[in-house]
Amino acid sequence: MRKLFFTTGSPFARAVRIVLVEKGLEFEREETFTTPSVEERAKVAPTLQVPTLVDGSLTLWDSAVIIDYLMSSYPGASAPEGMDPLATGYVRATESWHDKLVLATLQTFGVSTTTVSQLQWSGIRHEENGHAARCVLRNQHLLDWFEAQLTGAGGAFVPGVISAQDILLTCICQFIETRPLRLSWRAPGRPKLASLVARMERRPSLQQEPALWWEPGVTYATAAEVEWAKHKTIHGGPSFSEWASRSAS
Repeated sequence: MRKLFFTTGSPFARAVRIVLVEKGLEFEREETFTTPSVEERAKVAPTLQVPTLVDGSLTLWDSAVIIDYLMSSYPGASAPEGMDPLATGYVRATESWHDKLVLATLQTFGVSTTTVSQLQWSGIRHEENGHAARCVLRNQHLLDWFEAQLTGAGGAFVPGVISAQDILLTCICQFIETRPLRLSWRAPGRPKLASLVARMERRPSLQQEPALWWEPGVTYATAAEVEWAKHKTIHGGPSFSEWASRSAS
């Protein structure tokens, strides 16, 4: 049985879970809501990072390696009715360097974004820190670059399929929208990106593995809190007390 170690809020881990769902692969969840001690995490991976996937005798860490393995090792399940199928490979043979560059750039985007998040929860606002401020500026350049790489009116890195790149970009954008970081990926000059995220939000795998709102004090201790966190974003949604009151009535 496959086992996935992950932290609830990680956009990288969420992308791995979505690929597992898209592939129709069952897996056991070893989920943590906060970062465990160094000693506990070292038992999972020497990098002290998750996601980490155990598949039989094979143990893999780093989301890019895990997604590459899943895309390369398992056939795709049938696509949801009326939706594009999952790509058959991690990169295209005819566009391998471009696809690898997009994936590496997405990794940079994700690390830049999560760095801002981690610093904020440590009490360091990006407006007041040179490194974090540079991460924020970098993100805007990266987002403009992604917009230029997307094709078609609906926005996609690879026409006609859902690629690993589409999944990872959407996960990071939704991470931004479910953290009060004073960041945004939206801009008038990024219509293809907005179209991609809106289309991906309707996909069953992303709804099954949702991005959850988080801020200090959120523990996901109850099913009601988890359900509320599925609907709260920086753009709207009730406070938890309002949600609980409505649910009770």
